[in-house]
Amino acid sequence: MAVTSLAAGSRTTGRPVPGRRRATLVAYLFALPFVLSFLVFMVFPVVSSLGMSLTDCRSRDIPTPLAVTFVGIDQYVDLLTTPQFLRSAVNTGYFVVVGIPLTMAVALALAVALNSGITRFRTAFRLGFYAPVVTSIVAVAVVWRFILHPEGLLNTVLGGLGIQGPDWLGDTAWAMPSMILMAVWRNVGTLMVIFLAGLQNVPRELLEAATIDGAGAWQRFSRVTAPVLRPTLLLGAVLLSVGYLQFFEEPFVMTRGGPLDATLSISYFTYNQFGFGNYALASAASYVLFVVIAALSVLHFRLFRSKD
Repeated sequence: MAVTSLAAGSRTTGRPVPGRRRATLVAYLFALPFVLSFLVFMVFPVVSSLGMSLTDCRSRDIPTPLAVTFVGIDQYVDLLTTPQFLRSAVNTGYFVVVGIPLTMAVALALAVALNSGITRFRTAFRLGFYAPVVTSIVAVAVVWRFILHPEGLLNTVLGGLGIQGPDWLGDTAWAMPSMILMAVWRNVGTLMVIFLAGLQNVPRELLEAATIDGAGAWQRFSRVTAPVLRPTLLLGAVLLSVGYLQFFEEPFVMTRGGPLDATLSISYFTYNQFGFGNYALASAASYVLFVVIAALSVLHFRLFRSKD
């Protein structure tokens, strides 16, 4: 009775049990290395880059970082009036506006085919479409650079058909479409698997009821399947937005941003500015890109959110 009363008294007074306190301390000690590394390698660089974007910091100022001049939003004004940055923003917008809908449409069509039309060798098709996703982007870009070479595989095939192929990566009109084509080929596998999982969760009862009511294939898809897929479409759109807005490896490996900055992206522009020692300008460009990614993600949530 005395022991029970003592335990009840400790609970009512709110004083921590010694064993509980020791376990909490051990948990904090185990979490401390991660927290410290997160603060040092994540939080500190993010906060520092934000402060750097409001100064005129260059590579020569690294030995004396406190001697830089605070310029405020003037750095962002200079960035938004830089012709090369504006060109990179237009290129990135082109890549996103064309690439995201095209990738989602192709992935959804393949997912529907695998879910309903293709029954044999379904696993082999899934593996074949998903293989580019797990392949190194640098290796993929190198292979596509040889395919799109003026004397590469694609122009050889077109030549056999009597068609004179262009210089895909050396022509300002064809360089960005070539990038989009490669991006669709590489990323369609991820969305196909995601959409296939969403299609398999569509209630069969709804599809059967729509069929009994006389709905055709397109009506069943638009009125039954598509509304159920809205959360899945939202996930795919957000993933593509984050990836496509930051596309860097493709132009870096294949075109170096050319020809005539036709494939220069915002990420590549930021990379170049760091290489030139314009740390403040590069930091400002990074935060502009961050704001654009956040705004586009919010837009996707408004477009694809469930109405229920």
